[in-house]
Amino acid sequence: MSVTTTCRDLTELLPVAQTACRLLFQECYKAGIRNIFITETYRSQERQNYLYTQGRTRPGSIVTWTLNSNHKSRLAWDIAVAPPQSLYDVATLNKVGAIAQKLGITWGGDWTGNIDRPHFEVKSTWRMPTGYQLEGEVIVPSNSKLRVQLIIKDKKEEKMMSNIWNPASPAMQTAAEAFLAQAVKDDIIQASHLKDLQNKQMTSDRLLGLYITISQRRNKTGIVYH
Repeated sequence: MSVTTTCRDLTELLPVAQTACRLLFQECYKAGIRNIFITETYRSQERQNYLYTQGRTRPGSIVTWTLNSNHKSRLAWDIAVAPPQSLYDVATLNKVGAIAQKLGITWGGDWTGNIDRPHFEVKSTWRMPTGYQLEGEVIVPSNSKLRVQLIIKDKKEEKMMSNIWNPASPAMQTAAEAFLAQAVKDDIIQASHLKDLQNKQMTSDRLLGLYITISQRRNKTGIVYH
């Protein structure tokens, strides 16, 4: 990957960070904050070095003050705010930061000196706080066109999908891959979902959640596929 390319793939983070990020977005959703999205997850040392030179030996304003970021350790992620609000709307980021504090997630807005409100990270030892759990499929947007979603499925839906979806069927696998591939192309879901399906890491309830999300999105935009 080029040093100029931003990675927004949540699955590039360590599992503990993925869980923490999903929990944060879930609690934001429940608090009515649904216009935030991921702008960067994993960052290589080469990219970190490249960003560090900006505003120093390369044109532009300074965007980082360190060569040793937790993005390199796959334990950090950055977010932004979708229009019509400004990209780094302080009021929104402060609300997200307050939720992160309750979850034991480090927020860059709490730092002294080098405040970084869009930045969130966890230690490798982070554990989900007592009283919290992932309540369903959390849709974490990677662009400003999508909104945070929490899809909670009832037992009837799960049973229905378990009866319909057979991952051992080549025909079903091919059809599901084509469906998700089109959704990725249309910028409705992240490519990581398609990757998990192809790697046989897709559960039936998660696939159902994606189907509902994609269908709802297409209904809103009026997109029709044959």
